[in-house]
Amino acid sequence: MKTRSILGALSIIALSVTSVFAEESLEERVKRLEEALRKAQERESREVPEDRSSTTTDQYPIPAGPMTDIKVERKGEEKIPLGFGSTGSGKLIYGKPFLSAPKATVGGYADAMYNILTRQNLDNPSRNSFGQQRLVPFIYADITDRIKFATEIEIERGGTNTPQGDGSIQVEFAQLDYLVDEKINLRGGILLMPVGKFNLLHDSPLNDLVDRPMVSRIVIPSTWFEAGAGIYGTLYPTTLSKLDYELYAVNGMSQTAGAITDLGIRNARGSVSRDRDDSKAIVGRLAYSPMLGIEIAGSGYHGQYKPSTATVGSGNLDIFAVDWTLQRGPFEVIGEAAWVRISNNNATGVAGAPIGPAGMFGYYVQGNYHFMPEFLKRAAPTHFSDASTFTATIRWEQVDTDTDNRTIVNGLGNRRELDRLTVGLNFRPIEDTVFKINWQYNAQNRAVGLTPAGDLGTANSPIDGDGFLFQAATYF
Repeated sequence: MKTRSILGALSIIALSVTSVFAEESLEERVKRLEEALRKAQERESREVPEDRSSTTTDQYPIPAGPMTDIKVERKGEEKIPLGFGSTGSGKLIYGKPFLSAPKATVGGYADAMYNILTRQNLDNPSRNSFGQQRLVPFIYADITDRIKFATEIEIERGGTNTPQGDGSIQVEFAQLDYLVDEKINLRGGILLMPVGKFNLLHDSPLNDLVDRPMVSRIVIPSTWFEAGAGIYGTLYPTTLSKLDYELYAVNGMSQTAGAITDLGIRNARGSVSRDRDDSKAIVGRLAYSPMLGIEIAGSGYHGQYKPSTATVGSGNLDIFAVDWTLQRGPFEVIGEAAWVRISNNNATGVAGAPIGPAGMFGYYVQGNYHFMPEFLKRAAPTHFSDASTFTATIRWEQVDTDTDNRTIVNGLGNRRELDRLTVGLNFRPIEDTVFKINWQYNAQNRAVGLTPAGDLGTANSPIDGDGFLFQAATYF
C-alpha cells in the first residue's frame, strides 16, 4: 500500500513538470520514474524489516515457563503464598516471589533490627543495639527446561571487614538440578540440609518472629549446608495427597576440637571444601501432605564424627527431626522437634571430666493468626490493601544441650536448659515485606562452676535477657 502511494505521488510530480522536460523523451522519463521507485522501495525495506519468523528456526530452544510453576502441583495450591503454609520438600527453595523466566534472576532479601533487653540472650549479644543482620543476594536460573541453577550468598553483620570482626560472607547454597521426572530429579553442589523444615525456609521475610527457633540454631545448626549430591522428587498417593522426599550423600562433620559441646553442634557444620573425615554422611527428609494445609515430615542425618584429638577412634552423629504444618483459614500451627545422639564424644576431655554431651533435644510450637481489619482498608487504602495482612504470633520453645548430664561432674558442669516464650505482632503491607515487634521472655537453667567460652554465655554471664525486638525485612 505504501509503495503504491509513493508511485502515485511520483507520477503526479512527473506530470506536473512535463513542460519543464518537454524535450525529454518518454523512454527517459519512464527510466527516471523506475529508478525513483526502486530507491523508495529500498528505503521502505530498511525501515520495516521483513518478517522472517515463518521461514527460519529459532537459534536457541524455547525457554521453560516461570520457575514459580514448580511448586504449583495441585488445584488450589497456586493460591498459597510461600511460607509455612506451603507444602513440599525438595522444591521449596524455588518458590521465591521474585522469580520469572526465561532469564537468570537476581533478587534476595535484607533485614534490619533493634533490640532493647534486660541483658544479653542467645541471639542478641548486646542489650541495647541496632543491627543489620543479613543481606542475602540470590541468583536463580532456568538454563533449559530441565537444568536449573540456584545460589545464595549470605552477608551477615556487614561482612568480614566490619570493625568488630564478627561478620561473615559465605555461599549458603549453590546447587545444580537436572529434572528427570517429577518422581526423581538429580541435585548436586552446596546443599541446604533437609533436616527439619526451618533450615529450608529460614529467610527473614518469611518468618513471623524476629529470632530463629533455638532448636534450629543449636540442635539443628541452621543455616546448615554441606557439599554433596543426591535426588529429590514428588509422588501422589491419591488425588488430594502428595509425598515429597530428598536424599543426599554429603561431606561429614568437622573434626574441630570441641566442635560438639554444650554450645550445640554449630561448630561442627560446614565441610564444604573437603571431607575432613573422608567418610560421607547420609541426610534426607520425607514429607507427607494428605490435603492442602496439612503436612507432617520426618528427617534425619547419620554420619561419622571424630574429634580432632581423638585417641580411641571415631563415633557416630545421628539427628532425627519431625516438623509439622497445620493451616485452616487464618489460623496456622507450625513446629519442629529434634533429637541428637553422639557417640565417642569424650575423646578430648580429661580423666573423669568428659566435655562432650551424648544427647541433645529441642522443640518449638508456634501459633499464627492472620487478620486484616476492614476499617483500616477503608480509612487508608493506599497503606492497607487486599495484599496487606497483620499476624499475631506466639511461640514456646525449649532446648536441652546435655540430656544425659555427661558434662556434669561432682555437681558442676555446663548443661544448658533454655526456655523461651515469644509473643509478636507483625504487619505486611505486601506478602514480601514485613515489620515485626516481639516481646521475649528467656530462662536459663544450668549447672554452674565451669565457665566455657562461647555464644551461650558463662556462669558469670547468663543469656536469659528479656525485652523487645523490632525488625524490618523484605525480599527484593
